[in-house]
Amino acid sequence: MLRSLFTGISGLRAHQQMLDVTSNNIANVNTTGFKSSNTVFESTLSQTIEGAGAPIVNGGTNPVQVGLGVQLAGTEVNFNQGNNQYTGRTSDVMINGDGFFAVQKNGATSFTRAGSFSLDKAGHLVSPDGSSLEDATGAVIDLSALNSGTYTSWSISPQGNVNAVDATGATTTLATIGVATFANPAGLAASGDTQWAQTANSGVPTFGAPDSANRGSLTSGYLEMSNVDLSTELTNLIIAERGFQANSRVITASDEILQSLVNLGH
Repeated sequence: MLRSLFTGISGLRAHQQMLDVTSNNIANVNTTGFKSSNTVFESTLSQTIEGAGAPIVNGGTNPVQVGLGVQLAGTEVNFNQGNNQYTGRTSDVMINGDGFFAVQKNGATSFTRAGSFSLDKAGHLVSPDGSSLEDATGAVIDLSALNSGTYTSWSISPQGNVNAVDATGATTTLATIGVATFANPAGLAASGDTQWAQTANSGVPTFGAPDSANRGSLTSGYLEMSNVDLSTELTNLIIAERGFQANSRVITASDEILQSLVNLGH
């Protein structure tokens, strides 16, 4: 009887974690560059009541086992492309295809699909949290010349080139925005601010120019939005809720049977 109680508790815990992941997806339905996650469950150990028997004199017998519940095996990030949203801002950039922007803050490099940048006083393209965008060599994207008054306009090409135009119409390439790729993007660890950090299982980043070596091209004036499918997440919300309720019922039923057993002694 105690097995069913603990099995029900494991079900409550697992579906609570599913609810946590689903609610986070729903909360970020409008977050730029956000990638949704889903939960993967697996069964826990089983208690073997009787082992398997080989067919020697009599026929063989199968093992008799009772499962002991469920646990969270892991969470999987969906890196599919999100929809694009037009902003009209030159410094807003989206990646079409594979890869991540590399941004640096306090000497640490993180990776993101959120391309909402702005030009600061020092001539760096920075994200809303103050992280500086890196170029194709992995160094921070120096655009201080744009603040000098020499150029009248600037643009970003699909290949990541930051092109500035002076009063005579001449074009100068000031830098190339970098895109980083990983052998296993699913191995990246979320670090907040819609950014990911390198891990032992993601592999090291490979920097290069956009639209080269399987890296996606860039589109200026657009942002990649969240890839959360709200209809799917609301369905998962119902599934998690019903799973939680069903496991609650298992615990209630076990408690009622235990109470009946206790009452036999009165």
